[in-house]
Amino acid sequence: MPLHATPRNAKPNVLLIVVDDLGWKDLSVQGSEFYETPNIDQLAADGVRFMNGYASCQVCSPSRASLMTGQYPARMKTTDWFGAKAGTDWKRNTKLLPAEYIERLDPDRITVAEAFKEAGYSTFFAGKWHLGKDESDWPEHHGYEINVGGHDKGSPPGGFFSPHNNPRMEDRDPGEYLPLRLADETANFILSSGDKPFFATLCFYAVHAPLQTTHELWEKYRNKAKSMPQPASRLEVERRRPIRVVQDNPIYGGLVEGMDAAVGRVLDALEAAGQSENTIVLFTSDHGGVSSGDNWATSNLPLRGGKGYQWEGGLRVPFIVSWPGKIQPSVNLDTPVIGTGVYPTLLELAGLPARPEEHVDGTSIVPALRGGRIPERPLFWHYPHYGNQGGDPSSVVQLKGWKLIRYHEGDPDELFYLPDDPMESRDLAQRYPEKARELRGILDHWLEDVEAEFPTLNPDFDEVAFAREQVRKVEVMLPMREKQAAEILEPDWSPDATWWGSETVD
Repeated sequence: MPLHATPRNAKPNVLLIVVDDLGWKDLSVQGSEFYETPNIDQLAADGVRFMNGYASCQVCSPSRASLMTGQYPARMKTTDWFGAKAGTDWKRNTKLLPAEYIERLDPDRITVAEAFKEAGYSTFFAGKWHLGKDESDWPEHHGYEINVGGHDKGSPPGGFFSPHNNPRMEDRDPGEYLPLRLADETANFILSSGDKPFFATLCFYAVHAPLQTTHELWEKYRNKAKSMPQPASRLEVERRRPIRVVQDNPIYGGLVEGMDAAVGRVLDALEAAGQSENTIVLFTSDHGGVSSGDNWATSNLPLRGGKGYQWEGGLRVPFIVSWPGKIQPSVNLDTPVIGTGVYPTLLELAGLPARPEEHVDGTSIVPALRGGRIPERPLFWHYPHYGNQGGDPSSVVQLKGWKLIRYHEGDPDELFYLPDDPMESRDLAQRYPEKARELRGILDHWLEDVEAEFPTLNPDFDEVAFAREQVRKVEVMLPMREKQAAEILEPDWSPDATWWGSETVD
């Protein structure tokens, strides 16, 4: 029996779940034949799944800032992950110096959490924040009354098993598994909320590196991978470096399932509290899956690229909205939606007034959730940096299925029609020059409007050394990574023993 029933005429609760580095195809409901995610699959069955859901950036901090504010990273000047080198501090041998950017969430912006707090909601945050170095930049100073685990780091300082070494979360049992700890903290908050409406944000550190899982799940996914037809190769060369094209990393598989189990605990808490039918749940990721870098964790095929890339594999993410009895279940929509729209959408669903002066770039997707349509509008991305994973400094506009990529190194624009070519394998810029000019004009106008920052020429760029490095990535890095990807499946392979503390976790 529920601990307490939903009060009559109560304001709806909100649960925002953000998974770090989760790729568009990293859920079984999204088409993965390797990862198992029954709890998130059920969440999708209970609500609306947007097949063209997008993050606001191909790396984490900008995307997270956009979720909190409803503004594009380019407008806020928060265009790279906080901590990345830029300008003259950039010491890599590249043609351009990445643009300077702001490494904190603007304290003058009223975040979505602050908007709900002002409306009388209890506010709670658990997990990864990564939106400012100083304590004054952390969740408790941006509208969250409770903060468990949110600070400046982008990955868990102690890994996924305690000791966690987290300044906003005390250690408990030795070997405690971080995704389940964050789920338990969120569940406890839900169960103790009483009749007061809540706005809870659960931002998993999973499935970001370091790739760690339990011994049991590692063995499960190793055996599963070994039982599948073995590929001739697991990686291919993308524009700048090797990229994974097969989903069979057993450590990552276990990390994904562990995160899914944590989601299940939180959903169970909603049920136990009698709040399932009075809670809006929005589930998404901060960018595409890591297919190049961080142990080459996953493949995003049929989407090209991954985290850090300007292609769909870096930008498209799972995007699910559920509210039993209020949103029709088991609906899949092709309507493009993006992280800037989360703020106004949650306000409208909760019956709160919009804040257009804050979420200036966000469009509410409530009409689509209720069977209607939202206005056709261009979606934008601006990343004047080099992705650690191999992405290019670029700007992107997408409208009505057409996508144009502008490369700041000076390479020709690329034009793709995504409904026919999700792999972005056929550049149509020469075939449809008028469409390319139209989109370039829309993109250039937007970049001017948001006063976007751009990379500059690197006076120390060594073209000969750069060419040598590209050859090394093909001749040395590719076979090395291919060997490592195969070795993980061998019976005698063993990870760092310090993270098998999971055997104490039930």
